[in-house]
Amino acid sequence: MKWLQFTGMVLLVALAGCASGTSSQVYSRDQAQKQMSVYYGTVLTVSPVKIEGTKSGAGAVAGGVVGGIAGHSVGGGHGQALATAAGAIGGALLGAVAEQGVTKTDGLEITVELDNGEIMAIVQADDVSFNVADRVRIVRGADGMIRVRQ
Repeated sequence: MKWLQFTGMVLLVALAGCASGTSSQVYSRDQAQKQMSVYYGTVLTVSPVKIEGTKSGAGAVAGGVVGGIAGHSVGGGHGQALATAAGAIGGALLGAVAEQGVTKTDGLEITVELDNGEIMAIVQADDVSFNVADRVRIVRGADGMIRVRQ
């Protein structure tokens, strides 16, 4: 039973590392030292949103391993093989759901009117506060990444 608890804790720690990169303050290694366009504008609206969690498959794999180990500890013979398979399948399903739930984040939909009159809405992590009428920078990368900065 302690082995199962330990494995469950390892699963949670692994899933926490799967969090998606939706922060306006975090750049990927590929975005470093790349040219980006900068636009200036004024915030029109700020609305809270939820950003769905990742679906990398890591949760399903880890859940399948944990479920298979748990199922293997039940019964013996042919019944043990069925319990192992059922545990692995059930664990994979639960692990996938757990990954998505653990990595879901709060976000903001920020609508900005650029100085050229264009209006755009950007969704990003809720890690920086924005208020209506704030002057902001919009940073757009060649890869399509876009973020609002103060």
